[in-house]
Amino acid sequence: MGQLQERYKSYREPQKFMEAGVYPYFREITGKQGTEVEMGGHKVLMFGSNAYTGLTGDQRVIDAAKKALDQYGSGCAGSRFLNGTLDLHVKLEKELAEFESKDDALCFSTGFSVNAGVIAMVVGRNDYVICDDRDHASIVDGRRLSFAHQLKYKHNDMEDLEKILQKLPYEAIKLIVVDGVFSMEGDLANLPEIVKLKHKYNCSIMVDEAHGLGVFGREGRGVCDHFGLTDEVDLIMGTFSKSLASIGGFIAGDADTINFLRHTCRTYIFSASDTPAATAAALEALHIVRSEPERIEALWKVTKYALKRFKEEGFEIGDTESPIIPLYVRDVEKTFIVTARAFDSGVFINPVIPPACAPQDTLVRFALMATHTEEQVERGVQILTKVFKEQKIVK
Repeated sequence: MGQLQERYKSYREPQKFMEAGVYPYFREITGKQGTEVEMGGHKVLMFGSNAYTGLTGDQRVIDAAKKALDQYGSGCAGSRFLNGTLDLHVKLEKELAEFESKDDALCFSTGFSVNAGVIAMVVGRNDYVICDDRDHASIVDGRRLSFAHQLKYKHNDMEDLEKILQKLPYEAIKLIVVDGVFSMEGDLANLPEIVKLKHKYNCSIMVDEAHGLGVFGREGRGVCDHFGLTDEVDLIMGTFSKSLASIGGFIAGDADTINFLRHTCRTYIFSASDTPAATAAALEALHIVRSEPERIEALWKVTKYALKRFKEEGFEIGDTESPIIPLYVRDVEKTFIVTARAFDSGVFINPVIPPACAPQDTLVRFALMATHTEEQVERGVQILTKVFKEQKIVK
């Protein structure tokens, strides 16, 4: 047995939960993502998806992807830097830049690679990158890949952020990177206060709009637009894998910074370009989101209903202000148990355990789509109330 095999043969944490019958991961879906899905012959209400706009099964998006397959083929066989740029990529970038009120944008193959690559490139030695301690893993990895001094502040704690900024050189480049909507807890970054600190301490700001795009702001432009602070944010990142019903991501900003990233960002120039079908699907989804405001209105209507019902039933839901509703369990084993019992009863939810949260903050994540109905939400709430009461998590 080799050294690696010797090291990892004792890793049996997942098997412990498999043997207990509560292992929740890698369940196979046998159809389109929607408000109800089939997994291994078992039909469940889907409250574990990031498809906030409900467009993953929309025929217009599917048809756009099919058309791109016919026109461009299945892949680009290279990076954007060399042979992999299509006119379709350029069109999407132009529309995203206009959508986010920035000079230019770059499209990447995944949202993760946007954060991992951009943060690593825009700050260097003698610079500073400052992150919220609940930022997404892709932001954490981008920070780790950079040569900048790396700092983090307590979640949404503006006093703690200011204490950090007070100690840094005024003339140094200081990039504050934050999630617009925090993906597990559903709360928003305190962007108005971060902008005030930007001006006070001569900083730059990058906002990850992965969970804000298609949900907040005019036509779903995101949290920056929601607060009316788009012009104050230097770089806006977004993904296609959530509201835009595809896969990929983008960074939008001023022309000079985007020009620099276009020629230096390693996760951009050394990755194969996004497929024609994925690019066309994201473009069509963007058009639909912008032209159908009733879709976002429906999302917020069903979100408000769910928030009201969970509060009425006594769930602990934290400070969420979004279609992401954390249902706190605060016990790892019970988190797996309620996830499994809910699934057996017809509700799919996501367990959130370390390292995605602190050990005392374990939760299940209940997320909504514009296409959910209040009746579906009510069924979900009733099933989860029963399960949580059985486990003595709510009274």
